[in-house]
Amino acid sequence: MTTVPQDPPLFFYPFTPEFMEDPFAHYAQLRRHAPVHEHPGGFWMLSRYDDVSALLRSGLSVEQRKVGPGRFRDAYAEAGVTDAPRLKGLALLDRDPPDHTRLRRLVTQAFTPRAINALEPMIRGLVNESLDDIAAAGGGDLVEALAFPLPFSVITRMLGMPPIDTAHMRMLTTLLMRSVELTTDPEVMRVVEAADAEIFALVSEAVAGKRQKPGDDLLTALIAAEESGDKLTHDELVAQVTMLYVAGYETSVNMISGGALALLRNPDQMAVLRARPELGANAVEETLRYDPPVHTSRRVTVEPYQVGGYEIPAGSFILANLAGANRDEEFWGPDAEQLRLERANARKHLSFGGGIHHCLGATLARLEGRVALVELVRRFPGLELSGKVEWNGLRSLRGAARLPVRV
Repeated sequence: MTTVPQDPPLFFYPFTPEFMEDPFAHYAQLRRHAPVHEHPGGFWMLSRYDDVSALLRSGLSVEQRKVGPGRFRDAYAEAGVTDAPRLKGLALLDRDPPDHTRLRRLVTQAFTPRAINALEPMIRGLVNESLDDIAAAGGGDLVEALAFPLPFSVITRMLGMPPIDTAHMRMLTTLLMRSVELTTDPEVMRVVEAADAEIFALVSEAVAGKRQKPGDDLLTALIAAEESGDKLTHDELVAQVTMLYVAGYETSVNMISGGALALLRNPDQMAVLRARPELGANAVEETLRYDPPVHTSRRVTVEPYQVGGYEIPAGSFILANLAGANRDEEFWGPDAEQLRLERANARKHLSFGGGIHHCLGATLARLEGRVALVELVRRFPGLELSGKVEWNGLRSLRGAARLPVRV
């Protein structure tokens, strides 16, 4: 799926050197000139806010096995890539109703807003520890010093996971995240499948241990979750815990680093937040809109789907361009490309998805982002970039791999 683009037509092409530094210029072109288009790789892409929002709430499938014959499926077959699903295909992110409905109902019992909000003192303590280290060093890499350790520590403690080799787990989850990228490289897929199997085994061992020694934690609550005699099987439980664990910090790393970078590149807005910390909650919504941690989401049509004057056939794979929709001038107005922390409707961004697959961890992400960003700008009035931002090389989960600052 790396066909060299022709001019015309215009289509999604995230493989230029400029894309990783600023994908939004390309998204703007797509939104204005090819908002609904069929890609030469055999999938479709939507970029306008109304179209993307409707797709997310449409009830279409998220199961890639339902993609029909055609160029998209053939590309994987020709590359010799197996169709082994991540986490055995059991995670909420990969299931349609009625399985999704049942799994989400059971998981939600142990993942309530009340339980999440009770974590704020712990989150504040972790943020202050990270900021103390940054202050002592006079700066550093915000990804390594704050954006990664905060959500990783929070979700690890919240779940009650046993002591773990942090560096190794981070490497495995970085590889697993490549499963959401469009690739037909057999070597990449083999590495992803190996990482998937190893993470599943590690979490399975943690679950087995927790059954023997329950605790006051989310993992124990998930083991106990039951409704009308219905419980998660062992593999279902492992898949949901792994999803919460991995998604619980990988996307939050992008959210915190992306929000910090947005403020660093817009010092007038950083000054607004410093002067008005009560804007913290809305600031998180606006930074999520401006540079979301996840740029695309997928759906599969199970029947012909009408959008933008096109009929997309049944069995088609569709990419919803969340990041492009989040800057659609038709919805957000003429300042859609600008960061504005006081934006009244910022919370209407699509960064957490929509419909039945709306992000289960949205409340936790918002809390982590609010505390981290408000405390960061409050603590360091001289905060500024001190070098070039390095990117993680992913397209869907684009984010900073290194964000150097001085304080």
